[in-house]
Amino acid sequence: MTDYLQNELDKIDAKIAEAERLLPELGLVAEEEINNLKDLRFKLSKKPEADNEIFNSVILEVRPGVGGEEAKIWSGDLLRMYLRFGENEGWKSGMLDDGVVKLRGKAVWEKLKYETGVHRVQRVPETEAQGRIHTSTASVVVLPEIAENLIEIREDDLGWEFTRGGGHGGQNVNKVATAVRLTHKPTGIVVSCRQERFQEQNRKIALELLRSQLWEINEEQKRSKIQDSRSKIGRSMRAEKIRTYNYPQNRVTDHRIGKSWHKLDWIIDGELEDVIASLSPQ
Repeated sequence: MTDYLQNELDKIDAKIAEAERLLPELGLVAEEEINNLKDLRFKLSKKPEADNEIFNSVILEVRPGVGGEEAKIWSGDLLRMYLRFGENEGWKSGMLDDGVVKLRGKAVWEKLKYETGVHRVQRVPETEAQGRIHTSTASVVVLPEIAENLIEIREDDLGWEFTRGGGHGGQNVNKVATAVRLTHKPTGIVVSCRQERFQEQNRKIALELLRSQLWEINEEQKRSKIQDSRSKIGRSMRAEKIRTYNYPQNRVTDHRIGKSWHKLDWIIDGELEDVIASLSPQ
């Protein structure tokens, strides 16, 4: 980071601190100024990612978090949101496993790489008789599909298990051991795939999933060695709460940039353009 850029960031930090000091007095005016300053700071501090490869295919995984049955419903809603967004972008999609899809198309990685993290929902579940608002979460992980030549995987490091699958293909899929469970012995990573009706196809997908996760580990190790003052938004940690979807107020808030959109109904239906644009460096 250049001295000039660091000085500019320091000036913005000072302005944010001053606006926060005036928050009790100026209220919404100061709050809006703080949000604008944080947005500006993010755009200035964002450096090019360590990986400059252009990825046109990603693996997106959505898993339910806390909240029981409502969390499962919420994870399904999020997955639908991304699939609808993908349709709007003209991307191709395919199911790899329960809650795991591959999206392929122009700029798919550039647009989705900031979606990793915990997505929280606040709403009244359909099963709630008293009309009380519940809070549930789901975790989203977005990883690029990695070419074989970028990540070396030793066959000796792999543990394969095969069982009868339950994916598409009708009754025949359950007659042979098509489902795959793959363990990477050095890291303990376990991936599975059962969607395809042939074992070899599921083996291929499992290796794709493993390569993406190994790539993520390598990238995290690189970033851990870089200590600077840039924004942490990047590819967020999986356990980081990044966004809240408040249904009663029709509001979506991204906590990393302190910005809200009062059109949750549109966003959850796949209209993510404004959110994506706000997170991407100009």
